[in-house]
Amino acid sequence: MSAATGSRIDTGSTYRLAVSAEVVFVDLSFLERVERLSRLGYEVEIWDWTRKDVDALVATGARFSSMTGYVTGTLADPDGAEELLRTAEESLKVAEQLDCPRLNLHGTGLDDRGLPVVVAHVTTPEMWLTAARTLTRIAELGERAGRVFTLENLNTAVDHPGVPFARAADTIALVEAVDSPHLRLNLDLYHAQIGEGNLVQLVERALPLVGEIQVADVPGRCEPGTGEIHYPAVAAALDRLGYTGVVGLEGWASGDPDRALDRFRTAFTIAR
Repeated sequence: MSAATGSRIDTGSTYRLAVSAEVVFVDLSFLERVERLSRLGYEVEIWDWTRKDVDALVATGARFSSMTGYVTGTLADPDGAEELLRTAEESLKVAEQLDCPRLNLHGTGLDDRGLPVVVAHVTTPEMWLTAARTLTRIAELGERAGRVFTLENLNTAVDHPGVPFARAADTIALVEAVDSPHLRLNLDLYHAQIGEGNLVQLVERALPLVGEIQVADVPGRCEPGTGEIHYPAVAAALDRLGYTGVVGLEGWASGDPDRALDRFRTAFTIAR
């Protein structure tokens, strides 16, 4: 069990730890998961808010770190972009209720299986331009609301085939093109390991643009220590670079969820 009892977990560094309530303690109701994570000292991340009792989530008193920032829509075609913007505005209202600072986006809408609603194995120059224009408008929405939208990299080899703008290199290019503090990266290192690798150098390159970092191990998308990624080296790099944001676990528990959280916390605790 974690030693935390509701206060922030001490990682020995300046970054904070969060856990997605979608992927741990799955035998509990969603509200029970949120309450459990909050008691243990973690910030909490959620996905599709339309399937949640938002008032009940507020009543838990949990600190919410990130939530999905749209319901439907896409980045790279005009009709999809208008739908994305419309549902992003709806999401901002929920983020205000939850006092959630970050709202997450993908290159296109995803269905219940994580597959793209609009498949794009090739991204054209026009798609790049449309995506950059859409994200500029998204950042303007975030600025007016005092929130930050994050653009998440995904992998197309295992989990999300056919998603455009999936690689970390793609999301970095789009965030740099928009150049707004209200559009940042959700740098998912699980996806990056599958798609690109070289994670410490990627962190060094991307960190000035990062709004949040998400982690899970490869293969299997479970907690750190179950696969090939040496997350203590990533933690050391984040500490060396002075990262002050959130590291969020978005990976399934390989077995006992309390043990999974302990492994996550241990991987990102800096020994002095």
